[in-house]
Amino acid sequence: MERRLKAELWDKMHYLFRDYNDRMVHVELHYDFEINIDAFKTVLACFFEKAPVFHSSFTDNHVSPYWTVKDYNIDEVVDVKNVDDEDVDRLVDAFLCQCIPPENDIQMKALILLHSGKTTVCIIENHMCMDGGDFKSFLKVFCKNYNDYVENGVSPLDLRTGTRSYKSVYKDLSKTDRKAAENLYKNVTAKGDKHAFPLTESEPDDYSFIARRTIGAEKFPLIKSAGKKRGATINDMLTAAYFYSLYELAGFDKSESVTISCAIDLRRHMKDVSDTGYTNQTSWMQCSVPELGRDIFETLQYVVRSSAKFKKDKYMGLYGLPLLSLGYRIMPHAASEEIIKIGYSNPLIAMSNIGILEVDKLALEGHEPTDGFMSGAVKYKPFALLSATSMRNAITLSMCVRGNDRDKATVNRFFDLMEKNIDVLTADEK
Repeated sequence: MERRLKAELWDKMHYLFRDYNDRMVHVELHYDFEINIDAFKTVLACFFEKAPVFHSSFTDNHVSPYWTVKDYNIDEVVDVKNVDDEDVDRLVDAFLCQCIPPENDIQMKALILLHSGKTTVCIIENHMCMDGGDFKSFLKVFCKNYNDYVENGVSPLDLRTGTRSYKSVYKDLSKTDRKAAENLYKNVTAKGDKHAFPLTESEPDDYSFIARRTIGAEKFPLIKSAGKKRGATINDMLTAAYFYSLYELAGFDKSESVTISCAIDLRRHMKDVSDTGYTNQTSWMQCSVPELGRDIFETLQYVVRSSAKFKKDKYMGLYGLPLLSLGYRIMPHAASEEIIKIGYSNPLIAMSNIGILEVDKLALEGHEPTDGFMSGAVKYKPFALLSATSMRNAITLSMCVRGNDRDKATVNRFFDLMEKNIDVLTADEK
């Protein structure tokens, strides 16, 4: 008899996002030694058994969607290749830009490239299963279990299990705050800002690509110090550079207001996640500037004020969840999707600061990763998402786009402007 898993609220929302992106989350890690392939496969297989959603197929029956747990072969999950150094980048890009269909039997794939005594590890997973925050946690626990298994023969079973329900976000709130949060029906996504990243119109021969740019580690303390002097976080500094670069790149009217939707990890409301399964707990904050400002420093102050307004709200990110839940609960799934699309405004311009990739927590057999990054989904035009991760203080900015060579050139021009504007923000620190 087949085993079914409940499709949770965020599973359904990210399935709805199929109209806006490919739903994949991507990670690339480089190591200076050849990892133990058998150990990698064993640990991942054990994790798949602990979290069956990773080897499940999503069924949209238009009434009440669900996951069906499927049999799998770990060799279909993990692809291992011995390659030449000059082939690494091409193979990495080809792997990371593929899309796993939700009806597939597995929702995570890994590519391991062995080259010149080194290893490149790439993993993609369906955002319906978990967000970037939990993917980071997954990777850290994976590396710990790999090391325990290789070094001490400990069975790799130390993976969180439990509910994947969005309602976990309320569990640590006081009774009064929980009651209030469960009645926050206000939809904060419908802002109506029509400004968009300047990409070309969609064409049949568009292809998926991931463009990335690394801001050197030497600039991290400058960004941090310059921000501190102006009451800004590192995220505020990146967001201000994002705004300023957009106005320049797209030629927005300097007197017009622009909004960037910034991802919020809702686990900020949870004291402990050890009793929850891997899932999504991400919402959005609308960061707006009323105008470009006289210079980038005024833009930064607009960002700081906009962010502070949201940070003062103890229910930050929780608005609209009860409305989404109600929409999915009272109607068949197909009807719910159509109604939610009317009220939900997918952000045209967005940013997700996934945060730090901790090299000590991602070490394998005593070898810390020498480089790496994580990125969100490939967006379909006109939508755009800037992802950011840091490793050893080097910040990697990435954009995943379904576009063409002209779009790729535009994104790289945007990264040029980001670097320039970050340099302006930190000029007094040199």
